[in-house]
Amino acid sequence: MRQNQAGRVPAWHLTAICYGAPMTSLFSPLTFRGGATAPNRVALAPMTNGQSLPSGALGDDELAWMARRADGGFGMLITCAAYVARDGMAWHGQLGVDDDAHLPGLTRLAHRLGQAGGLGVVQLFHGGLRADPTLSGTQTFSASEHQESSPGYQVPRAATEQDLARVIEQFAAAAARCERAGFAGIELHGAHGYLLSQFLSVTMNQRRDDWGGPLEQRARLLREVTRQVRARVSPRFIVGVRLSLEDVFSARGLDLDESLWVATQLAADGADYLHASLWKAEANTTKRPQEHPLPLLRAALPQEVAVLAAGSIWSPADAEQTLARGADMVALGRAAVLNPDWPRLAREPGFEPLRPPMSEQDLAARAVSPTFVGYLRKWKNFVA
Repeated sequence: MRQNQAGRVPAWHLTAICYGAPMTSLFSPLTFRGGATAPNRVALAPMTNGQSLPSGALGDDELAWMARRADGGFGMLITCAAYVARDGMAWHGQLGVDDDAHLPGLTRLAHRLGQAGGLGVVQLFHGGLRADPTLSGTQTFSASEHQESSPGYQVPRAATEQDLARVIEQFAAAAARCERAGFAGIELHGAHGYLLSQFLSVTMNQRRDDWGGPLEQRARLLREVTRQVRARVSPRFIVGVRLSLEDVFSARGLDLDESLWVATQLAADGADYLHASLWKAEANTTKRPQEHPLPLLRAALPQEVAVLAAGSIWSPADAEQTLARGADMVALGRAAVLNPDWPRLAREPGFEPLRPPMSEQDLAARAVSPTFVGYLRKWKNFVA
């Protein structure tokens, strides 16, 4: 068990063992500490879909996808990962928030989501070594040079001080741009092995300067971005951060206790919520198999800082169990693809959400474009 600098066990280890969140209705409002209020505790999780234009401008398919879930009653709607710089773009059809030229489309999307009563939130993203250099024409960069054996992988260069100053400003400018467009908030993508997560990683970050080494320095980029974003937007504007708490898939070199410490620092830096990307929300931690991550995260944070959780949440019972473990809001991904009216239907006794596989025709009826269907085919047995 990790000890703090004073040699004491961190408080969350002492409290989380007996921590039990009071039962909160899935359909009660959630007010963030700046004052913005979601009408319920069900969020649309950010999902890669490739539905924007080659320029990064909002596509009609992207708008239709989000609007359909807004009309379905989701209390908060988080966009796909939107790149803050062209050299951070990771796939074709990705939404851009890197230029004022995108403001008309962003404003259109923000207005449409607000019309339905939910909170529109843009996930801000930089791919780092997972960016696609063929889209930007520039070499990728990361915390340091990093070798991987995946096909077509190109070793990134180590970020310079100028790179880091620029990317911090790009995140802050993108957040301000989203507020001007009328969104309720942004979410920093600090999970899944993208740039902000790469700096947190003890394996991907091999720097020997003030941006690497001890956790306090590996967390510096994410904390600087959070602080600068908070300084550029109004107090009511929501600032969230998504984290991978432990190693999973492309997120490597992460430690549970380090992630909990990072979460506490981000709360102090101005984050209004922490979004735990769990993949399987019912699973206990890898590091301590007898403990679940949500009570640990909830106990580590001030009560006014909300906890979101995502990870194979399908039914209302799954969602309620996630709230009982300490989350303030659940984020639905695959369940929201197949069930765009999930929040409305879940109020009815006996509701059971549709599960895969689903035909391309039925997905189209749920505002899932052929492009998005093509992406969903990567998921085994999801598309019939």
